[in-house]
Amino acid sequence: MRFLVTYFEPFGADTENASREAALRSIPHLHDMVLPCEVEVTTVMLPVVFARAGKVLAEAVERIHPDAVISIGEAGGRSAITPELQAFNENLARIPDNAGAQPHGEPIIPGGPDIAVSPVRVADITRAINESGIAAETSQDPGRYLCNNVAYRVARLAVPGIFIHVPALRTVGTATVGAETDAPPAPQPAPLSDTGRASLPETVCSAPLGESAAPVLPRCARTFDDLGLGIAAAIAELARQVAKGR
Repeated sequence: MRFLVTYFEPFGADTENASREAALRSIPHLHDMVLPCEVEVTTVMLPVVFARAGKVLAEAVERIHPDAVISIGEAGGRSAITPELQAFNENLARIPDNAGAQPHGEPIIPGGPDIAVSPVRVADITRAINESGIAAETSQDPGRYLCNNVAYRVARLAVPGIFIHVPALRTVGTATVGAETDAPPAPQPAPLSDTGRASLPETVCSAPLGESAAPVLPRCARTFDDLGLGIAAAIAELARQVAKGR
């Protein structure tokens, strides 16, 4: 089963985007997931540019022919991973994009529906992330910036797709982008290179529960590796949904 997983380039004054780390670090965690079949993941970076993000997404779908799509963005003030239930046909930018454009309410697709709802079982995606040990909450509002733009397009693809926000963690310091940015995230290990795996930290997983053990509550993501674990759980759950639908 082929998955397309997209993430965003850095934007504003920041040099990192947590969506990239979440996407890249999800792949090693898939080896520990219960999957309905072999899953092949291709990752693609989207530009933070209103005029180009949708085109790059469409070209990736045409080239890869995925069975499912997960697009990832970051939300500054969210401490949980938040799968998005829906998106809105509106581009509204608090700050300019990386090409200097700052739309003020123009539609993403003229004549398209006001709201596009994800065709997947979003509640089950949220549940799967929580069961992996990483806190997740279903969101009904992805904002109106590039994340919403891509979420709207993903919801309207011919294959199952979902947009997921991750907390805007940083290697050092705090994210300066994202309308919700408010809580300082913890310092992170150095970002993972696109080709190298040696810099990955050891996976931190809860031990299996015994019959008398108390349930382990999901924890807020504190590291890039936590984000990868959560996204891997989302991929595994969506793979199950797609397999059952065939």
